[in-house]
Amino acid sequence: MPTNAAKVREGAIRYLLMACASVSIVTTIGIIWTLAVESYHFFKHEEISVLGFLTGTRWAPLLEPRDFGVLPLVCGTFLVGAGALVLAVPVGICAAIFLSEYAKPGFRGFLKPMLEILAGIPTVVYGYFALMFVTPYLLQWLRPQTEIFNAASAAIVVAVMIIPTIASLCDDAFRSVPGTLREAAYALSATKLEVSARVVVPAAMSGVVAATLLAFARAIGETMAVALAAGATPKLTLNPFESVMTMTAYIVQVSLGDTPHGTIEYQSIFAVGMLLFLVTLVFNIISQQVLRRFREVYE
Repeated sequence: MPTNAAKVREGAIRYLLMACASVSIVTTIGIIWTLAVESYHFFKHEEISVLGFLTGTRWAPLLEPRDFGVLPLVCGTFLVGAGALVLAVPVGICAAIFLSEYAKPGFRGFLKPMLEILAGIPTVVYGYFALMFVTPYLLQWLRPQTEIFNAASAAIVVAVMIIPTIASLCDDAFRSVPGTLREAAYALSATKLEVSARVVVPAAMSGVVAATLLAFARAIGETMAVALAAGATPKLTLNPFESVMTMTAYIVQVSLGDTPHGTIEYQSIFAVGMLLFLVTLVFNIISQQVLRRFREVYE
């Protein structure tokens, strides 16, 4: 039987661990409260309406006449995020298949840490990489009319940034597939490629979906690389070779210190931040539903 002193220690440790676990909850509540309060003050202004904010096609909060239509920022954010996914998902999945199915243990132990090093490079370095290397390449070889700041360069560097996330998570998902499934496929004379593409990937589809959605959440939340590479032109366009502004880039622009505290321009960054938070929340809910559906199918 535990002594009284042991019970006291166990109780203290229990409450300490509970307090540590509550830090994330308290922090999240604080962030939501701050965004909600400042967004409420933003929408209290007579010249702004929620409908006009969500459906307006001109974003000019710092210039007269001022307009607060957030669609150009949303369009720029999704243009960069979707472009990054188109480039990163095939590369990340193929890299994960190689790591889990083809690579020898020694080479895998070398390659996977090298992939993860990419995630540790400061994002501002990726931004300058886009300006000094990616954009000149686009100008010279693909489209000479490309603007210096453009969504394509931002999408390429963001794709490089999220490849380690997709590759690492997919690799873990592929390696968690039971070996009996592989052995059964090999017993039916399947090749390694057929086993990888038709057995391992479908069986780990929930992990692939989770990795893709997590990477997309990081892509739309990326700040410095996108702010440097994509430019600062809020424009409603689907042309990736034009300059655009994302929601995070606008937050950076206003947060530099030139905008007085409490003004409508200052409060607008919280409204944009709240919208970005809600978009991320929606994608998380969708991802949970998708994962649940795949679990029902494959269990």
